[in-house]
Amino acid sequence: MKRTTTLFYACIAILLTVVTLSVPAMAKKKNEGGKAMPKFSETIYDFGNIKEKGGPVSHEFEFTNIGNGNLVITDASAECGCTRPEYSDKPIAPGKKGKIKVTFNPIGRPGAFTKQVTIRTNGDPRKVRLKIRGTVVPK
Repeated sequence: MKRTTTLFYACIAILLTVVTLSVPAMAKKKNEGGKAMPKFSETIYDFGNIKEKGGPVSHEFEFTNIGNGNLVITDASAECGCTRPEYSDKPIAPGKKGKIKVTFNPIGRPGAFTKQVTIRTNGDPRKVRLKIRGTVVPK
């Protein structure tokens, strides 16, 4: 009988330990359950005609996190060195806005252009493609 009682209390102690350790983990998981969702007001921007010697031109793509979790931009990459994306690495809370600045250097690139920037996030979608285009006029 004494052995059964000891075994019973040992099982209760183990059960309480498991429950005590799992409650904070479950609470943390519940808070992380939100899904971020970037919604861009535009994904294509046309600079029109730009002067080659006028120097670099920039455009800011604005987006809103329409999800219910924090949005983090993990990477932004351009397909060539003439295009440079800039972004904040700070999380964007649900309902808040953010910006991706894309700069194009027209020097030595006369003619029509279309450039793509790939944005990677922790949200849905995980990848967004932004495009800039225009025509570089020599002079």
